[in-house]
Amino acid sequence: MPDVRLASPQGKWVLLTTVLGSSMAMLDSTVVNVALPRIGRDLDANLSALQWTVNAYMVTLAGLILLGGALGDRFGRRKVFVVGVVWFAVASLLCGIAPNAGVLIAARALQGVGGALLTPGSLALIQASFHPDDRGRAVGLWSGFGGIGAAVGPFVGGWLVDGPGWRWVFLLNVPVALVCVPVALRHVPESGDQQAHGRFDVLGAVLGALALALVTYALIEAGGGGVVVAVSAVAGLAAAVTFVLVERHRPDPMMPPDIFASRQFTAVNLVTLCVYAALGGFFFLAALQLQVVVGYSALAAGTALLPTTVLMLLLSARSGELADRIGPRIPLTVGPLLCAAGMLLMLRVGPGASYAADVLPALLVLGLGMVTLVAPLTATVLGSVSVVRAGLASGINNAAARAAGLMAVAALPLLTGMGEEAYREPAAFDTAFDKAMGWCAGALVVGAAIAAAVVRRPPPDCKRPECLRHGGVTAPPLEGEPVRKKLP
Repeated sequence: MPDVRLASPQGKWVLLTTVLGSSMAMLDSTVVNVALPRIGRDLDANLSALQWTVNAYMVTLAGLILLGGALGDRFGRRKVFVVGVVWFAVASLLCGIAPNAGVLIAARALQGVGGALLTPGSLALIQASFHPDDRGRAVGLWSGFGGIGAAVGPFVGGWLVDGPGWRWVFLLNVPVALVCVPVALRHVPESGDQQAHGRFDVLGAVLGALALALVTYALIEAGGGGVVVAVSAVAGLAAAVTFVLVERHRPDPMMPPDIFASRQFTAVNLVTLCVYAALGGFFFLAALQLQVVVGYSALAAGTALLPTTVLMLLLSARSGELADRIGPRIPLTVGPLLCAAGMLLMLRVGPGASYAADVLPALLVLGLGMVTLVAPLTATVLGSVSVVRAGLASGINNAAARAAGLMAVAALPLLTGMGEEAYREPAAFDTAFDKAMGWCAGALVVGAAIAAAVVRRPPPDCKRPECLRHGGVTAPPLEGEPVRKKLP
């Protein structure tokens, strides 16, 4: 049984290590969007390159995150976590010195591999290291510090972009890793799953990542047409079908098909796809809209988006408690509708827009919608499967959210007719942004309809981990301490 106490010096070192590691990945996911216009100008990159700057990271992260957790269970969570931190730092260095967009995109893909190794390991180390009496508080502190990092990330990113330059958004990870790695090796106990047998679904992970990459390429490059785009689309769909077939016949699949036998689990993951597609598309385009069209600096744009994160930090726990009392159906119906209303309010954000009258009201409504739905959504995913499969269910839900976000970033410019040079042309970008907000609001309405039609209250004797703690705006919260009493 793990015996590290939170108040001990070792407990504080373990907490510091996991916070530093997870913050590296989380900060990158929040600050890169703010840096995109400057990256585009400095590297003479078109819109497709900016999309790939975001999506190259998300493709490898979403495709390999389940495998990363399994590797930690088998070979040692500390070992895989440290490898992930080093890998992420080296890839960040390559991003920071990238001479052109092609090198930056390749380095971002490598970053995603490191993120897939360290992201599941950070929470797993806490759960495996701390005494059960301290574990809940440790997870709360971990996610609380992570939430603070998510809140200050766009601000710090904007300051770096406007000051020393966008390259420091990536280079900042190197000194963090130089602190994190020796602390982990010295103070964090090694742990693993004694029942892990060493068989990994590498084929499933590769097929999943390949399907995401090929479909993403086809969507991003579809505006130019051509045989390569058509072949990529067909090959991506073929890889997706092959992935499903492989998962059905492997003895130890990465994503067991039978987990989708639960109607509730399937429905809530469909809601996840709708919600996080809209949120991923929104946060990608909103930072560009505020800089390209409204005329904000990178620092001002990053600071402008803070209200959504602040609301999540302040109110997510209460939202989770409310959903426990009234059931998840109402929050998962009302929350997406509030988010949709917030995105439609963003139609007011154009040239000369006022922050107080136009931007802030939209972000507040959007933030309230996110508060309403995020914690109940993941709690319902975990409540729809047995406790022993809660980690798997959380991983699938997290991967689904990230995949939905990257697909939205790939598809929205195509759906809205956003040309390759749109981010250099304020009027054209503003028109496309308005259309994109309509698409995002539509996806949220579909998610709300699915929740209203299918989601139901879990049975009275359902036991599941609490999901009141949130670690990032554009990714669902992770499970925390198991509930030790029956839910009402």
